[in-house]
Parts: sequence; C-alpha cells; structure tokens
Amino acid sequence: MPFIDSLPTLGDLLKFEAPQFYSRSAITIAAGQNLAMGTVLGRKTADDKHHAFDPAATDGTETPVGILLGDIDASLIDREDALLLARHAMVAEKLVIWPAGIDADVKRAAVRHLEDIGILIRTSA
Repeated sequence: MPFIDSLPTLGDLLKFEAPQFYSRSAITIAAGQNLAMGTVLGRKTADDKHHAFDPAATDGTETPVGILLGDIDASLIDREDALLLARHAMVAEKLVIWPAGIDADVKRAAVRHLEDIGILIRTSA
C-alpha cells in the first residue's frame, strides 16, 4: 500500500487565533527570500519590510515580530501579499521555522519575546 505524504497546512501550524483575523497583519516580504510557512520573521527598521529572523543582525531583524502564515517566494521582487501572525495566537512548535544553527539561549529569548506579543508556541498543540 502506498504511503501518502502531505505538506503541512495552515491548520497544522495555527492552533488558535482571535476572531475577525485580529491575530493577522498584511506585510511585505523583502526581495531575495523564499520563505516557508512557519518562518519566524523580523522587520528591518530602515524600510519596514520583513525578513527571516536573524539573531545576529543589528537592523531590526534580530527581534522576532511574528510568524509567516504561508509560503512566500520573494526571490525576485518584494511580495506585498504575505500574512504575519502578529498577536493573540497559538502555534505548533514542530512547524515553527528558526534560523539554522540557532543557539538554544537565543531561541529561548526569542520564544519569550513572541510570548510577550501574544504568540504562544506549544509542543502539544
């Protein structure tokens, strides 16, 4: 019998959000990135565009501001049609995408920061 493997869906990642799309914000993903749903994002201070969270940066992207709610290919141009999970929500830990090689202490601090803005990451979700 063949094995059917499916890609994660938004329902697999997002376990709770406030009604009326209160938890979501429309954002711009800066060009030069191809990001998957669940990527932790930061916002560059200079242009207000979103990038993958980069704890080593000093341009604003070192602070997590939310989690991407869909795959976005911005390889060639800025994408203005992205959705950010920005507040009052709960997500499944196994689908949250962190930078490769992130230090455990840095990750804990980032999780705390997301909790401070109302995004809870749960292992049992």
